[in-house]
Amino acid sequence: MTGIIHFNLFEMNTVGHIQHGLWTHPANQRHRYTDLEYWTGLAQLLERGLFDAVFLADVVGLYDRYRGGADTAISEAVQVPANDPLLVVPAMAAVTRHLGFAVTFSTTYEPPFAHARRMSTLDHLTKGRVAWNVVTSYLRGAARNFGLDDEIEHDLRYEIAEEYLEVLYKLWEGSWEDGAVVRDRERAVYTDPAKVHPIDHVGKHFRVAGPHLSEPSPQRTPVLYQAGNSERGKDFAARHAEAIFTGAPSLAALREEIADIRRRAAAFGRDPDHVKVFPGASIIVGRTQEEADAKVADLQRHIRVEGFLAQRGSGIDFAAYDPDERIDDLVARGGDFTERAVRHLVGRDLRVRDVLDSIGRIGAGGPLFVAGDPGTVADEIERWVDETGATGFNLMQYLSPGTAEDFVDLVVPELQRRGRYRTSYEDTTLRERLLGPGIHHLPPTHPGSTHRNL
Repeated sequence: MTGIIHFNLFEMNTVGHIQHGLWTHPANQRHRYTDLEYWTGLAQLLERGLFDAVFLADVVGLYDRYRGGADTAISEAVQVPANDPLLVVPAMAAVTRHLGFAVTFSTTYEPPFAHARRMSTLDHLTKGRVAWNVVTSYLRGAARNFGLDDEIEHDLRYEIAEEYLEVLYKLWEGSWEDGAVVRDRERAVYTDPAKVHPIDHVGKHFRVAGPHLSEPSPQRTPVLYQAGNSERGKDFAARHAEAIFTGAPSLAALREEIADIRRRAAAFGRDPDHVKVFPGASIIVGRTQEEADAKVADLQRHIRVEGFLAQRGSGIDFAAYDPDERIDDLVARGGDFTERAVRHLVGRDLRVRDVLDSIGRIGAGGPLFVAGDPGTVADEIERWVDETGATGFNLMQYLSPGTAEDFVDLVVPELQRRGRYRTSYEDTTLRERLLGPGIHHLPPTHPGSTHRNL
């Protein structure tokens, strides 16, 4: 099979993102996350490597279930301290021309009107290079930070998200008609008021009058990313998402997940080809296999299992259970854990000990892990794409910017030699890069397009 393989870099505006303990590695620059130069340098590196985008994760609460509180997360720097992902985008955009920016923002706690303006502003400033990773937030601490007693129930969060997006589609797609901005100096008319409309949305969760305060940006609606993996989350993604981030644990599971999400998209009347899927990829590359193996061993020495347990403990505190207890029995009995935390473990005849043994091991957890020379790494990348239908990958960072530097310098040239990686950017919006030339806005089969020009 042939075709360009797309890559995003998976990042977060924090010290410890997903490889816990590696902030202690002497070659890691993650402690510089508060420096603007860290972000502008990273953006320039990714643009040199012809990446599609940098994908910025986020949380708005602490991981506070492990050992009964947040102390472990705080001491181990498990996604805390963390800064706002949206605010680093303009700086990175200013030093690049093509790199895209996918930023995470929750639909659960902040009203949609202000978010609509933020995203339109970013889409203007980047000339159409922005995506929004739509999340509903799952940390109970996040709920308390926004004045609630506890986390909102899972399906209700998705109900809120559906209406949230309806409001945003009305603002982004329908509030301002094409041609509303006339800039007529002679008549001193900047915008034709007949082409700007209030949305007068009145729903169960939101009341928004409008009109949108921003004129239409290059993409109107930013590219929509999503990572839901519950049944409700998968339906939400199939209905709305243009790019899906998945953590399927194996090649076979990924293949089925991609087929399933595209079946669901077709059932919603969408073109399944307009749903792009990006599994995570953990890649360690050396000029030789021996060099790659040495890098793995070096990284493993800095891994902190307590950090992984604190993050996993956002949904279940594994340290609180008998190591010999079967996960299926634990779930059947019920307890203080979330369905999200154990869903991927059920039905695999695992014990708590098995989970504990795998946590913190370099390469554990999938989906794609490969450590080797450039040829070996490229072989695995091609195999996973060709056998699953994945669009590409979200590259996980072990060392920043070392992981990305190794990939750009060693893997990209090998993929280019095979005709599987772009050799230059085209001057397009981020949506065009993913969906095809000329597709600046939501395609006609996307539900958001039905709100265009109310």
